[in-house]
Amino acid sequence: MDLDLFLHQLHFQNDLVTPPNWEVNWDDAPLPYKVYRHLPEYGLPYDIPLTIQDQTPCPTPDLNKIGHFLWYVYGLSQFNQTAFPSSSDEESAETMQGFRRFPPSGGGLYPSELYFYLKLEELPTGIYHYDVAHHRLLMLRKGRLDSYLTSALGNSSSLSNCFGAVIITTMFWKNFFKYHNFSYRLQGLDAGALIGQLLEVSKYFRFYPKVHFQFLDQAINHLLGLNGQEESAYAVIPISEHKVVHEEAPGECSATELVKEIPNITTTHYERSKTVLPFPEISQLHHATLLECTEQFRRLKGNEKKFENKTKIALPEPKEITKDFTHTCRNRYSPEMDFNAQKIDQVQLASLLKESTESYQYANDLNKEEKQMSRVSIYGCFYQVGNIPNGAYRYDPASHSLLLIKEGDFRFSLQAGMSLHNVNLHQVPICLHIVGDRTHYKAELDYRGYRIQHMEAGMLLQRVLLTASALGMNGHPLLGFDINGCDEIYELERAQKTTIIQVPVGFHRAKSWLVGGIHG
Repeated sequence: MDLDLFLHQLHFQNDLVTPPNWEVNWDDAPLPYKVYRHLPEYGLPYDIPLTIQDQTPCPTPDLNKIGHFLWYVYGLSQFNQTAFPSSSDEESAETMQGFRRFPPSGGGLYPSELYFYLKLEELPTGIYHYDVAHHRLLMLRKGRLDSYLTSALGNSSSLSNCFGAVIITTMFWKNFFKYHNFSYRLQGLDAGALIGQLLEVSKYFRFYPKVHFQFLDQAINHLLGLNGQEESAYAVIPISEHKVVHEEAPGECSATELVKEIPNITTTHYERSKTVLPFPEISQLHHATLLECTEQFRRLKGNEKKFENKTKIALPEPKEITKDFTHTCRNRYSPEMDFNAQKIDQVQLASLLKESTESYQYANDLNKEEKQMSRVSIYGCFYQVGNIPNGAYRYDPASHSLLLIKEGDFRFSLQAGMSLHNVNLHQVPICLHIVGDRTHYKAELDYRGYRIQHMEAGMLLQRVLLTASALGMNGHPLLGFDINGCDEIYELERAQKTTIIQVPVGFHRAKSWLVGGIHG
């Protein structure tokens, strides 16, 4: 299998990576959450506070605080039911229901799972799985594992200075059953949106996370009792009450040697699907991303972005945005035909762009310098936004301005490029695109760079969605769009950039659905 060809088709010609006769077997769909069996259980509080504005720092969080934190990061937050006209009987209706969480997920399938290494007084120290279905922690492995995890991260973050570490994994089958090989793109974006939510919630809980995209995969999977074929780690995030300092530690470590330090564990979980199909292309690509030795870890330099001969439109200062974070989370959803053509002024656009990019700064294992420029950026096609000429722009956060790429109304082109016309772009004045490196940093990060770039795009996406919600708007993340057409609009190919995800943003009518909060 030619991995480079597969990635090219996955990104630019995704109809070629899914069989033309692919049919989704909804009757044999997996659960959107993992349910372990026969593990020690530790219940979390159900009395979730409806505000988290007044959190005060404490030496070590208690179990209540961790429970509230996990619910706001990835807990079941809402139940919804939507009615559709029946395909067989015009006078009857069919209903679809599901559980929602605060981060978005393609198709509501949530392929990511969350594990937590915790050192709390009220719990035995060890590795836990966050059981979303029952809002509880299940113990996988007991014991202090600071040294093991620190080694698996290349000794660049000391776990002895942290009260724990979140590990984000992906269960491949959970969305492969619907999207086939296209699920690989969604898995990175979904994991990124979850990490983006975790970073935002951490600010309100006064936690300091540091995101590690590079780690010894086999060692982390071994720690969790995973075989790496059906589920594998995507990110490790040490969390402390103080800033996690990056350390340049000498010496090398290999996964083969490290796994010898702790015994195997065997677990069982419920799989609702009777038939789990193989996904050989994704397995082969995933295998190519694995890191066996810390010597393979890399850091990326910041790129000075120069924009010459571009008309620059200075944006006004943003307005004060609501600080009611919980209200913002609860009101976030993805409108479809609910968008209306309500005007958006320059101050609202400026607030959306500046808040999204400023709050995106985060500690990670890739940056060589502090406050390094983001590797993903925001472009947008705007129509009748204040006095800004209709056209395609790039947002420059350094100068808080728009750089004009092309003038014109691109709504027709963008609408024609959608594979599923579930959003009327003529009702949306702002259509944003998150853009990244065309080579996905393959020279520096090899094939792991593709999933890392999608995770960073997902993190920025979540910031955009939360900011839009705080402004009384909402956005709808879309992957079914013409990437080649968008790259042409923004003249990205010659800049060695490409579009990753499309996000129409605007005001909207109330959605016609039955929805209720789940917060104890």
